[in-house]
Order: sequence, then structure tokens, then C-alpha cells
Amino acid sequence: MSNRFKAAALAASLAMVAGAVTPVAASTDLTLWTAEGEAEGAFQYVESLADAYMEANPDVSITVVNKQVETLREDFLTSSLAGGSPEILWTVADHIGPFTASGTIAPLDEIIDSSVYLPNALEAVTVDGTLWGAPASFGNHLMLYWNKDLVPEGPVNSDELIAMATENTDAANNKFGLVFNQTESFWLVPFLGGFGGSVFAEDGVTPTLDTEAMVGALTFMHDLKYANGVMPAEADYNVADGLFAQGDAAMIVNGDWALGAYSETLGDSLGLGPIPEIVGFEWPKPYTAGKFLMVSADAAVDEEKGPVVGDFIQFATNTENQIAMVETLRRLPGNDEAINDPLVTEDALLAGSALAVQQGTAQPTNLEMRCVFDSMTAGVRDLFASGSSDPAAIAATMQSSADVGVAPGGECAPE
Repeated sequence: MSNRFKAAALAASLAMVAGAVTPVAASTDLTLWTAEGEAEGAFQYVESLADAYMEANPDVSITVVNKQVETLREDFLTSSLAGGSPEILWTVADHIGPFTASGTIAPLDEIIDSSVYLPNALEAVTVDGTLWGAPASFGNHLMLYWNKDLVPEGPVNSDELIAMATENTDAANNKFGLVFNQTESFWLVPFLGGFGGSVFAEDGVTPTLDTEAMVGALTFMHDLKYANGVMPAEADYNVADGLFAQGDAAMIVNGDWALGAYSETLGDSLGLGPIPEIVGFEWPKPYTAGKFLMVSADAAVDEEKGPVVGDFIQFATNTENQIAMVETLRRLPGNDEAINDPLVTEDALLAGSALAVQQGTAQPTNLEMRCVFDSMTAGVRDLFASGSSDPAAIAATMQSSADVGVAPGGECAPE
């Protein structure tokens, strides 16, 4: 079914559950910026929610605008200073840091009922006990996908992962047992957690990258490519994704966002679950987040718009509409009741994704995280591009780079 027809069907289904919305008396114009794109029908889903809400509340007008993630961040900060920001944002948890630092979004503790959401989903957008986002979806986590035609049952630990990957590798014919993005540090994070490490000290802001855990994670990843030989010589996101989708890779570490596309391509041959436990250590711990609704600081204090914004957020994330999201986008919901619906629990792939997300940890949203990601990405690229056999030196360089970024006056230091 095309995205256009999916959107039309969704709009009809959402309209049927929109009757529970509290009618709004005043004429209210709202703008919603979303980082959801059209590729998987996600933007159309957001539009359908707005359409259903407006049908139930004819005096409310909601204009939905798509923006790329970084463009949304930059434009929102700029528009807030100029006094013309949108009332609602539907975006990533990463934006909590810059938006709270600039005072451009409002806390939601008094605007929405947070009890309806998963505690783990709320954790991703809670800072020092204050809630800044309402979960529209929960996940954004990395997990292991496998092609059942090549790997009938997924590996349960790292030894099995390597053995199965080895059996399915024929580099001369461009066949590989395992692929993932070798150019971004997001793929390093789970393995760091698997070796017992984290990127920050207990204070949540001091980088801790030059550690035994980091050396262990880098060594493990290095060996997958160079000692075990189960990965391609080069692979950014698109290369890895293409190899798996074409059947030239038996397994891939990729995010929950790829579930819909892989399901369509592989059908019943698709398997998924958590990244396997590291033998002698722990389960890998991917970052978790999702997509969240946020409210501009100006809208929150507006006597006319504030109540409408809160009402729309509760509507958009109620149980019925969260189930509709699962049906349409194949994402895990942030709503507590929806994630326990049979639509999730009785679907092998969604249940596998739910199991994988439970192994994760909430991605930090503070400003320092950007420099930590940048420092680790430089290290990962060095590790895979040069084949450096000195992970300890890479970890030390990561640490020094991050320290410079978060130091007073650094590009990631809070003002």
C-alpha cells in the first residue's frame, strides 16, 4: 500500500477515536514542526493525527511542517529568539539539551498526565526530575537483525555471533556474516555498555572514554573486522543496509527504524532480537530514545493556546492512537497500555524489538553529549579505516578530544 493510501486509511481510523477529545471553544491556530519524514509514512501519520484532532475540534487549526532534524533544531532556536516559534515540536530527545539550555521549551509536568507513559520512555526526556517531552514512540535502539534463510535462529552470545558470522562470510564473493555502520559512534555505544562502560561519570557530564571498558569494546569491534574477518572492508550506513537488504549479509546491527523496510523485503525470513551478550561480560546496552512531543515556552504560558496544546498531546499519544501508530509505522509506542496490547506482544518482530529495548539505556540529552559523540566517532573511523591495533591509544585520544569540548569555553560547555 502506498504511503498516500496508508495515510488516508489512518486518517479515517483516527477520526473514529477522536471523539474522546475535549472540545475546544476558542478559535486557536497552532503550528507543529516534526522531524518525521515521508519515506516510511511517518509524516503522513503526524498529519493524520492533526486532521483527526481538527475534525473533533473545528475551531482549532494545526499546520504540520516537516524539517530535517538539525534544521528543526537550528530553526527553532532562531525563531524562538525572534518571537515566532511553533507551538509544538515532534522531534528527537537529543534536542532536549539545547532547548532547555536556551529556555525555549516548557516543562510538561503540569501540562500532561505522565502516568500513561512507559517509565523508560520518560527517562529519555527527564532532566533533574523535570519532564520535557511526551513520548510519541519509544526505541530508536540498535538491535540484531538476521536473515533466517542464512541464520535460522539468532545467536544468544558473542561466541555464537562470531561463529554464525564466520559460516556466512565469503568476502571474495561479497558475502558477509555481519555488517553495521563503521563510521558512527552510535554503533560503538552498545558494545561499550556490554563491557561495563558508560560515556559519563556519575555526575552525568564528565566524559569517561579512556577506560578499560572502552578498550575492550574497541578491541572487540576491531577483531570482528580484522581478526575474525566477518565484516566488509568499508561500510557506512547505506552500504551495510544495502548488503543486508540484498541478502549479501546474514546479520546486521541496525535500529528499530529499519524494521518496517526489512519486514517488507525479507518477510517471514526476518528475525531480530537484542545484540547478543558479550561472553564473560554483559549484554550490550544500546541507547534508547524515540520521538517526543515538546511545547514551546511561549505557548505554555499562553492562556488560549496552552490548554489546547496539552489536549492535543494527550490525544496524539492516547492508547488508541498509539496502537494506530504501531499498525502504521511498526514502532514501539511510548504509551504504557499500548505496548502491552496483543498487537505488540503477539507479533514476533515487535516483541523482539521490545525485548531488545529493555537491554538499553536512555541516551543522555545534555549538551556535553554532542562532543562525546564527535570524539567517539573520530575514534571509530580511525579504528575501522586504519585498522589501528592500538585501541588504548584511540580511547586516550577520544578522552582528550572530549575534555577539550566540554571544558569551560569549549563548544559543548554549558553557558
